[in-house]
Amino acid sequence: MEITRLPHEGYEEVYRAVDDRTGLKAFIAVHDTTLGPTLGGCRMWHYSRDEDAITDVLRLSRGMTYKSAVARTGLGGGKAVIVGDPKTQKTEQLFRSMGRFIHTLGGRYTTAEDVGTNEADMLVMREVTPYVSGLPRIKGGSGDPSPFTALGCFVGLRAAVEEAFGSDDLTGKKVAIQGVGNVGFHLGKHLAEAGAELFVTDVNAERLKEAADELGATVVDPREIYAIECDIFSPNALGAVINDRTVPQLKCKVVAGGANNQLAEVRHGEALLEKGIVYAPDFVLNAGGIINVSVEFMPGGYDEEASLKRVNNIRQAMKDIFATAKAQQIPTNRAAIVLAEKIISEGRRKRESEGAEL
Repeated sequence: MEITRLPHEGYEEVYRAVDDRTGLKAFIAVHDTTLGPTLGGCRMWHYSRDEDAITDVLRLSRGMTYKSAVARTGLGGGKAVIVGDPKTQKTEQLFRSMGRFIHTLGGRYTTAEDVGTNEADMLVMREVTPYVSGLPRIKGGSGDPSPFTALGCFVGLRAAVEEAFGSDDLTGKKVAIQGVGNVGFHLGKHLAEAGAELFVTDVNAERLKEAADELGATVVDPREIYAIECDIFSPNALGAVINDRTVPQLKCKVVAGGANNQLAEVRHGEALLEKGIVYAPDFVLNAGGIINVSVEFMPGGYDEEASLKRVNNIRQAMKDIFATAKAQQIPTNRAAIVLAEKIISEGRRKRESEGAEL
């Protein structure tokens, strides 16, 4: 395996690994370890260019730093991506190779499942490195994080609905869900049970059928999802979907979903504000999964009750961000970043003072 360090300003460590024997090409970014060793998922995706994979791992790892900070997990932000089609190119040899790549960082990065990977893949990597979390419950881990991500999205979404409409009642609210994978489907289930009317789209026809059959959702074309007249637009697939092309199409009062890096650029938070749309910052809203996995690091190991309590705190965190945004007259995405950077700065000062005492 050939491992190359890639310099990127603002990131502590970024690496590329290529293993011709197993077909592995992967990237790991360690963004910031101020608050602790980094934890973040391992994504597998069919990137068309290495530059796209690097852009993704950089954005995702930075988002994990902010997410872990606001969620107060005591961890830093990192991420890994594997270049490949998760439907056709997965092998145990490839994931063992990825595990060995992770192991070279000596615990500064611990992985978990993400888009394109699952518990079975984590178990294979765990054979060659201890720095793997989110293992099945029967193996002492926290299991699939997606239900906890979805729960956090749901309670945070209700806070956003209350901010926009004066009440968090979802009865009759129309929700356009982009992506009904693990998180989107679980979120849709919460919304349907709360009385919302669902409109869904996805590239996976099977998941769409499940959403229609089990959630009573109306299936729409992916190109039409942005322009649906609805109360809530919920992105739950890939990032950068809120951009110059899509913002003018939106006919909603709330944007709240589980996808990472929903805003193509920071300025798109201002664009949503100008349209009178309440935006629930993604790295706060979708922190339930990382919160659940982080509980594995608590003394005594994983405790589901403790996890659920922490995940439900996302609602209050979202309310605090809305209050900060109003008080400082800034978009909610900037308010969330202000909060995250404040927590990181406090952690840095604490670490420096402890080092001085030694």
